[in-house]
Amino acid sequence: MKKVVTALMAAGALVALAACGGGSDNSSGDSGSTEKVTLKFQSLAFQKTTVAATKKIVADWNAANPNIQVEYVQGSWDSVHDQLVTQFQGGTAPDVIQDESADITGFANQGYLADLSQYLSQETKDAVPQGVWDTVSSEGKVFAAPTLLQSYVVFGNSALLKQAGVSTTGDSLSWDQLQADAKKLTAGGKYGLGWGLKSPTATVLNLGMNFDAAFFEGTGRDAKVKIGDPELEVPKRINAMAYTDKSIDPTSLTQSGSDVLPGFFGGKYAMIVGGNYAAQQIVEQAPKGFQWEVLPPLKGTSEKQAANPQTLSVPAEGKHIKESAQFIDFFMKAENLAAVGQGDWLIPTTQAARDAIQQATGGKNGWTQTLASGAELTKAPFQSVENYPKWKDQIATPALQEFLANKIDLATLGKKLNDGWGQVNS
Repeated sequence: MKKVVTALMAAGALVALAACGGGSDNSSGDSGSTEKVTLKFQSLAFQKTTVAATKKIVADWNAANPNIQVEYVQGSWDSVHDQLVTQFQGGTAPDVIQDESADITGFANQGYLADLSQYLSQETKDAVPQGVWDTVSSEGKVFAAPTLLQSYVVFGNSALLKQAGVSTTGDSLSWDQLQADAKKLTAGGKYGLGWGLKSPTATVLNLGMNFDAAFFEGTGRDAKVKIGDPELEVPKRINAMAYTDKSIDPTSLTQSGSDVLPGFFGGKYAMIVGGNYAAQQIVEQAPKGFQWEVLPPLKGTSEKQAANPQTLSVPAEGKHIKESAQFIDFFMKAENLAAVGQGDWLIPTTQAARDAIQQATGGKNGWTQTLASGAELTKAPFQSVENYPKWKDQIATPALQEFLANKIDLATLGKKLNDGWGQVNS
């Protein structure tokens, strides 16, 4: 979620929509108080379109709420965690904090974030699916409002798909069909699929939810690892495509998502799998005339993937929690989320905002399929596990890299993932 590149696609239509959101009917903050409050909002937006949309939201709010003014403060995804550690310890955290759910969990557990459940409007609560709220909640407390999401999708070279007679219609794309299509598209030294899996764990665990994979049971330090057939299904299928069907370029499995794009543009791969935000890189980097599309969401027993939304939080020791929550409510309005979502090429957490993007874009450049891929994003078990980051970095990533390089078998992979948990959680 943190790394996306500048989109060439303008989000002007949605920025204009955001400008319409500044009317008095949307301003819940100015309740007649004569005391003037200034809130600092630390935004991590960095693309031109998203920065413009975010600043417009702030301007609209300020125009409608003269007694509750918001000051835009520019932050950075690269340094936000360390910066927040310093700010929380020093009592200087901004009134409204942008981050992501995976990062705020630790801060919430340490008591640094306010419980917003009593402050956010019912409209905001009803607009976001419960599965997404679960990613920012614990023991009945809500520590953030979730704003934007990413999913993993299949991108296709339209000309090569059409030439091979591969269908790209339908509500979903089964893993069996993906494997068959990749094999069909492999010929003449070209591969059906390129897949940048240099850092494979997040992809495997997210897409593992397609097959009801859990990987963990329980929460916190008491969680127990769970490695069975569902957890091994995604790596097993990728390995089979690479070394049995030979429809995935095995070299691509050692590369990053960005590294495989030149091969995609050059026709070496008919399809690639990546985060939906890669659409921005495709729009920016693809050669003139290159035609591409996003295929329907991947499906195993379901289309579920893990949700790790961008978030807006308030410090527990903040002096203006109520007013900060009112601004967050305003930010969560459909037209505002749609503007920042289109700017970042990410999926808004509310259906109304997704509908606004669909209307503004006409579903072109893969937006219809991208938005559909967010329908079943939900909290994954590993998101409640305290030592998951250590297991991910020290155990899962090297083990999956070995397996995807065909250096160990599936049983050995399962044993490494299982035994490694005891090493990092002792």
